[in-house]
Amino acid sequence: MDKVPMTAAGYASLDEELRQRQQIERPRIIQAIAEARAHGDLSENAEYHAAKEAQSLNEGRIAELEDKLSRAEVIDVSKLTGNTVKFGATVTVVDEDTEEEKAYQIVGEPEADVKRGRVSIASPIARALIGKKAGDTVEVKTPGGGKSYEILKVAFV
Repeated sequence: MDKVPMTAAGYASLDEELRQRQQIERPRIIQAIAEARAHGDLSENAEYHAAKEAQSLNEGRIAELEDKLSRAEVIDVSKLTGNTVKFGATVTVVDEDTEEEKAYQIVGEPEADVKRGRVSIASPIARALIGKKAGDTVEVKTPGGGKSYEILKVAFV
């Protein structure tokens, strides 16, 4: 049973989703099943089958969230310091080919969202950045080929 590293914000987000699914979605789905049952023959009742499928998906996600939250190791990023890249660091890099600057925060897998600049600690870019400092150059092997980045700044926000 491995611990799952997570920021406090990531934990709160998963906890809120769990509360939403248990207290709002679950009763809504149960009500939809009850209404569909009232329509009669269940074998050809599309509303009933759709509601049962929604219930199955919701209960599966609840179990997944409960598992992740029970194994969570919450790391308070605001208490971290240093000049080397580690979990929770926000790293500003520049792509050496395009000169485009990007900032990434290294977070746990459940809270990763590349569009919001949050990359999983298990991702190729995070693995390449871990242990490096500002001024270092890293080579990242991506599915689209190799990329080279220079680290401009390491911060813990």
